[in-house]
Amino acid sequence: MLSVYDHQVLRLSSQFYNKYPNPPYLEIESKHSRSYNCLIVQSHYDYFICIPFRSRVKHKYAFHFKDSKRAKRGQSALDYSKSVIIKDTNYIDSTPGIIDSDEYTEMMRNMDHIVKSVLDYVDEYVEYCNGIKGRISDEEFARRYKYSTLKYFHDI
Repeated sequence: MLSVYDHQVLRLSSQFYNKYPNPPYLEIESKHSRSYNCLIVQSHYDYFICIPFRSRVKHKYAFHFKDSKRAKRGQSALDYSKSVIIKDTNYIDSTPGIIDSDEYTEMMRNMDHIVKSVLDYVDEYVEYCNGIKGRISDEEFARRYKYSTLKYFHDI
């Protein structure tokens, strides 16, 4: 069973950004003026995957919104490649994130697909790093994960 974080939209805390500053953690999404809203998903490994909402995502390793106003203006998505892995719940701000209601509705309608897709994305990365390379080639791994944040969380 998934935790209460399963369907919550929250932000990462200042403690998280203090531990993972940019630089050197260049791939972690951050803006000095605000933190990113994230969909928090508990994995089957006892950690949380925080998937950021982004305004413009061109690659396919994301859940692309289709029905929202932002999606029609740009390419808004939940970006799996910029997901961060968290065990310490102090890294999650308890203040609810604020997202457009149309994106929230579309996210909720597609929650099973989103959770399965992000878990597959992370599992594929973990398997490859553990020497189980049957799912993808070295070239495909480099293409999918070159700009991923997952490289910063091997200790978890």
